[in-house]
Amino acid sequence: MPAKNSRKQFVENSYYHIYNRGVEKRQIFMDEMDYSVFISYLKNYLLPKSEEFLRNILSDENSTLKQKAEALKLLKLNNFSETISLTAYCLMGNHFHLLVKQTMADGIDRFMNSLMTRYTMYFNRRHKRVGHLFQGNYKAVRIETEAQLLHLTRYIHQNPASKGHAFQTYPYSSYQQYISPTGIAWVKPEEILTYFSKQGINSYTAFVGDIYTYDSLQIIAGLTLSESN
Repeated sequence: MPAKNSRKQFVENSYYHIYNRGVEKRQIFMDEMDYSVFISYLKNYLLPKSEEFLRNILSDENSTLKQKAEALKLLKLNNFSETISLTAYCLMGNHFHLLVKQTMADGIDRFMNSLMTRYTMYFNRRHKRVGHLFQGNYKAVRIETEAQLLHLTRYIHQNPASKGHAFQTYPYSSYQQYISPTGIAWVKPEEILTYFSKQGINSYTAFVGDIYTYDSLQIIAGLTLSESN
């Protein structure tokens, strides 16, 4: 019988916690370049694509060959900016967490298949290996309450602390977009921060830094990565 969180029952206009780890719990991010490439793929897929702008680059005689090649690649690349919103993310050495909202029932499946296939191809080529990189299919669990949504962002942003990193300065998560928004259009913290707007943005900082209680752990029970997943 499959694990609970591997059974995907996708519903449109819903939030999902998506996660996976390396096969045999191996490292899927070996260095800064691997992290940066995965993040660049998220950006490519989730930033709205201006086809007119890209076609102008192709037709402009002043464009370099490199610029034209990049424009052509982006034109051919899948884009999910109209079907997927990324609310939070965290990349760790052997696993990742994404909190997304989809507007179409098949949006996540198409997005994740593209993302994981592309990253696996990159990783195997760069590190001279073959075969599967991830531990089976990605896991996805639907978020059903506001409390689950809020506490899951805290779980995701606190994740680096479990490996001895300071989550406040960890470079491979969306936490900085919550405490000091820089206008990255492909990360969408606004709905979460709305819950804290009356107290100011520092209240989210306090929320994430708070110690888990039994009640808060119960809120996200069954929604997260565990050793048995």
